[in-house]
Amino acid sequence: MTYDYNLFVIGAGSGGLAASKRAASYGAKVAIAENDLVGGTCVIRGCVPKKLMVYSSHFPALFQNAAGYGWKVGEAELDWERFITSIDKEVRRLSELHINFLAKAGVELFKSRATIVDPHTVEVDGRKVTADKILIAVGGRPVKPDIPGIENAITSNEMFHLKEKPKHIAIIGAGYIGTEFACIMRGLGCEVTQIIRKDLMLKGFDEDIRLGIQEGAIEHGVRIVKNSIVDSVERVPEGLKLNLSGEHTESIVADVFLAATGRAPNVEDLGLENAGVDVVPSDIEGPGYSTMNAIAVNEYSQTSQPNIFAVGDVTDRMNLTPVAIGEGRAFADSEFGENRRVFSHQDVPTAVFSTPEAATVGLTETEAKEKLGEDGVKIYRTRFRPLFHSLTGASDRTMMKLVVDTATDKVLGAHMVGDSAGEIIQGVAIAVKMGATKKDFDATVGIHPTSAEEFVTMR
Repeated sequence: MTYDYNLFVIGAGSGGLAASKRAASYGAKVAIAENDLVGGTCVIRGCVPKKLMVYSSHFPALFQNAAGYGWKVGEAELDWERFITSIDKEVRRLSELHINFLAKAGVELFKSRATIVDPHTVEVDGRKVTADKILIAVGGRPVKPDIPGIENAITSNEMFHLKEKPKHIAIIGAGYIGTEFACIMRGLGCEVTQIIRKDLMLKGFDEDIRLGIQEGAIEHGVRIVKNSIVDSVERVPEGLKLNLSGEHTESIVADVFLAATGRAPNVEDLGLENAGVDVVPSDIEGPGYSTMNAIAVNEYSQTSQPNIFAVGDVTDRMNLTPVAIGEGRAFADSEFGENRRVFSHQDVPTAVFSTPEAATVGLTETEAKEKLGEDGVKIYRTRFRPLFHSLTGASDRTMMKLVVDTATDKVLGAHMVGDSAGEIIQGVAIAVKMGATKKDFDATVGIHPTSAEEFVTMR
């Protein structure tokens, strides 16, 4: 049978863009559909604009720290409107770049929503087109808990479009999104209250990272309300009133309320049922939540329908931009490049761009001990005040940690809290991925004086 396209991609985010360009490079006739700005969550309302906000949030501390080095810095004031407008301008510039990259690769772009009609047909721009293979890469979306008054809350999507800088922002959510925005907004000069359901934020990360970030955030002025949940929200003359239960029962009033309580795969209204594509439960914990669904795939990103594939957050495997890109390229290599391969989800490094920053790769201490037992794991850990702060007087601390297999000396995990953690762990991740031992780390000469050298000097 002859099809209009060899590949039709639904969703022009990180995974869809990577897959479409890679498939086109092999000579495939490819089309991609997107009803929003091209670039996906990362470019439009995620990694990129968030990191720009992170950079801005660090300037007040830099101004303050400069005094310790003899600099006299005058009054500083943030022009919020210019700040937000500049971020939006950069996002749109990057989106246009991605459109140009598609054109250069020979990928046809439909600026419209696409839905699946049958296993080889999609409907887009009011017409039906056929494809030998279909790739779903529509990502995920933020979700709010179902509690009274939740319509008054914003999500991470709206954080980049606030018309005014909040005086007081309340945030529910202990994940990396809530934690990052808590630190960002505090750095930008807002009063911040972060409400978490347990004792510690960032479930799933190494305990030393969780403690390091939480203690650091508190040190920088974030108020963290632990072991509490928001039961309802109501609008009052002073702003938004959050009614709480649990360890903390006193209501909190803020002028902006951010719900950062999780994300769900965008599986609704795709027409999955028309092609017999199976979904699997994707659990989101907490009161007021319902079970979401993700597209079920095998190790080759293939769905229950053999010619339909899915990559990225819509599969809810590991929701990270570089992972979606890797999955997309592995799919294209396998299906169009005569290089059948599986993308590895093992030892994927990641960072939390909080204040302090953190990054990690490999197994946590808890995971390693569950796998090998208490005696099967050796921990190397260091905590210190960075040289930079020897003149500032600030109490910021850096933590570095290696998780090592006692029997083989292999480094199973590396974790860091402190300045440039993401930049440092990126390099360390290469060694961990290659199976380096602690002796390999020890044999590496450190660059002095740096914080990073601690990874090769820990004893």
